[in-house]
Amino acid sequence: MSDNRLSVFKTYKLYVGGKFPRSESGRVYEVTDSKGKWLANAPRSSRKDARDAVVAARKAFGGWSGATAYNRGQVLYRVAEMLEGRKDQFVREVADAEGLSKSKAAALVDAAIDRWVWYAGWTDKIGQVVGGANPVAGPFFNLSTPEPTGVVAVLAPQESSFLGLVSVIAPVIATGNTAVVIASADAPLPALSLGEVLATSDLPGGVVNILSGRTAEIAAPLASHQDVNAIDLTGADAALAKELEIAAADNLKRVHRGDGASDWSADPGTNRLTAFLETKTVWHPTGALGVSGSSY
Repeated sequence: MSDNRLSVFKTYKLYVGGKFPRSESGRVYEVTDSKGKWLANAPRSSRKDARDAVVAARKAFGGWSGATAYNRGQVLYRVAEMLEGRKDQFVREVADAEGLSKSKAAALVDAAIDRWVWYAGWTDKIGQVVGGANPVAGPFFNLSTPEPTGVVAVLAPQESSFLGLVSVIAPVIATGNTAVVIASADAPLPALSLGEVLATSDLPGGVVNILSGRTAEIAAPLASHQDVNAIDLTGADAALAKELEIAAADNLKRVHRGDGASDWSADPGTNRLTAFLETKTVWHPTGALGVSGSSY
């Protein structure tokens, strides 16, 4: 083969509604590695892209939240399978994005794959942990069950941790929510490549939507959007987080304030699984056939 062959550079795109659009604005920005070397041009999402992502997430919510917990677990496990098959690519991208050696990047990618498996195993168990029968005075059954909050806007960690990215996406969708994810502004490439993995992992289009660009520009319309039910502020600095909390208060969104400089390698526990769950309580009379229950 000729030594003069030109490299085929990767074109990175957004991931919205199961498709790969460029930003509607046509804007891009340069992404560099830790030493300032150019890596690629990433789409710079606009407010319109954010609104399109919300529409896609809402459209997907009914089907995804209505799927069985077992089925959602199968899909999350499939994500881990597909990521394992593309491990070499992600090791390169994570090494460039985070300024790591190949061995350290490989360890991070392995941990991210394992994190998908971890949350896949929780999909059909979290209901038993946080739900149950409640003792009440009177001839009633009183049962509490968790339900997904809805469309969740997720600000991914800005420190460019791929493991952190997976750790904020997986629990949101494991519990039946859909997500609009804003990738790290400085290191968006692993997140955009993750969209390609999700698209080939049996995950319905719109369940996860990934945007790249300037975090504040994209997050502002999501925080005030009437069809966004919750927001995860993990990737926001203190000033931006305050601004977004104020915007979110306009329609009483559930706000998760993030974990700051989290140790993403630590046991994730169940906190992120329960952060975007609501509890439905149903009352039903005992010993009275044909009488319907009521809920609140």
